[in-house]
Amino acid sequence: MPSALPPCPVAIAVRPSQRDGVRDTTRDLSDTAIGLIVQLQRLGYGPILEENSAAELDEVVRFSAPARSMDEIGATCGLIIVLGGDGTFISVARQVAAHGVPIIGVNQGRLGFLTDLSPASLPESLPRLLAGEYREERRILLSVTSSTVGSPGYLAVNDVVVNRGGATSLVDLEISLNDRFAYGFRADGVIVATPTGSTAYALSAGGPIMAPFVNAFTIVPIAPHALTNRPIVVADDSVIRITVARAREALASIDGHHVIPLNEGDSVVLKRADATVRLWHPLDYDYYHTLREKLGWTETPEGLAPMKR
Repeated sequence: MPSALPPCPVAIAVRPSQRDGVRDTTRDLSDTAIGLIVQLQRLGYGPILEENSAAELDEVVRFSAPARSMDEIGATCGLIIVLGGDGTFISVARQVAAHGVPIIGVNQGRLGFLTDLSPASLPESLPRLLAGEYREERRILLSVTSSTVGSPGYLAVNDVVVNRGGATSLVDLEISLNDRFAYGFRADGVIVATPTGSTAYALSAGGPIMAPFVNAFTIVPIAPHALTNRPIVVADDSVIRITVARAREALASIDGHHVIPLNEGDSVVLKRADATVRLWHPLDYDYYHTLREKLGWTETPEGLAPMKR
């Protein structure tokens, strides 16, 4: 069994959903956050608010715990608790992966593939997790670099998408694996996804679901002109280069957060990052149960049919 987390600073990060009412969402998050702060203090830990998160919460919460930057949290905290949906979790994971700080997700979003606790379960679940009753899972990431001058490197938890941007015409893309040309195609774009991202945009584009412990990436064309261009799965030690062969406009998007403008001849290079994301799950966590629940695999056709009014 993993060891208990010794007394240390524990960070709390939140993000209200842009799709929900701001006032109601802020109220719910603030209620959960203040309860979490009190619980952590009773258990002997020092709660810390991520500085951008603090600005989203009520004043009473902001005065209950100090606020720190994500860099400071990565360097000093022994754990991060994320309140929100998968998007919030991914944003936090991307920023702290290099520090190796474990993350617990509390779902206050919609789908919740990565945030598997509920606010109602925290009083019972959190003490057990902190006492060492958890299952740690490590998720691989993509390291992203671009041929454009001055472009920084990025990490992607979910995926990297190269697409046609705002142009109405398709883009011609070339894929190279380990410095050898693999194939080219014309499409709206292409998605390179980690196992974590295989249930996100890549799934919607027809890609396969990959279990998180599979050491691989999937390459998924988006609406390809030729129907023979199908998704493929490559080993995670592959170096993937995507080159824009022809396009009026092209963009590379990293986790839907960072965007790199690309011109004809530009490329992005993707490979497995050295860092990983550390997730702490309850001992009864089951990835396949999550798939069944979130994707509705146990529903019958009758159950999926709209209700008659």
